Amino acid sequence: MVDQPLILELAEWLDTPPGLYVRGWEQKQIDAMVCNAFGYHAIQIGLPQWDLLQANRIPFKGRTRVLFEQATEQGAVVVANPESLPFESQSIDLLVLPHALECSTDPHQILREAERVLVPEGRIVVSGFNPWSLWGASDRIPGLDPLLPIPAHQQVSLHRLKDWFKLLSFDLDRGRFGCYAPPCNEQLWLDRWSFMEKAGDRWWPVCGAVYVVSAVKRVVGMRLVGPKWKKAKSKRVRRQAVVTGRHF
Repeated sequence: MVDQPLILELAEWLDTPPGLYVRGWEQKQIDAMVCNAFGYHAIQIGLPQWDLLQANRIPFKGRTRVLFEQATEQGAVVVANPESLPFESQSIDLLVLPHALECSTDPHQILREAERVLVPEGRIVVSGFNPWSLWGASDRIPGLDPLLPIPAHQQVSLHRLKDWFKLLSFDLDRGRFGCYAPPCNEQLWLDRWSFMEKAGDRWWPVCGAVYVVSAVKRVVGMRLVGPKWKKAKSKRVRRQAVVTGRHF
């Protein structure tokens, strides 16, 4: 089930200076990943006050929220449990999950539901905090105050997510780490450390505070092909019929 305090704390934290820093980076990455996704239905799971489908051109776009999340007036919002989505199997073309896995006590079930509702070749986009970054591990480092509302033990590492994708036949096709500024709560210091973005991408990309990845649901298809000898036999039978004068 979704952890009520965590998702509420995360929603509030995203309006703080470090939260806005993370939101700005994630918005840019997700916009680039969903802009060319096509189909009929696109759904964002959780955090409905944050529109991560704005760059997509799919005709029907909706967002889900759990009962205790704040409603929004922008677009269609469905009240749903992420572990049991109220959508038919193979009915959604694009799913966006902003920090949904780490706010749940059963993140693997959320991915199973995502695999169920996505059409073959449908796309899933997931964002999360990196537990191996200074931000993610701030609650385990002596002398540092915890910066994130989600503890490190509940964050889903990219390596773990890749294993889950592989088990569920998702093909990871792109991803990025970002937000390399040291842990700090003040906008002034975040601005001063802004030069770290380019340096981090080049020298220590796996140390970014957050990641965004995109994967495609692959379904192995089967095509039944009849044996060639049957066709050849049929030709021989017709040839013999012509010689003997028999008709079929």
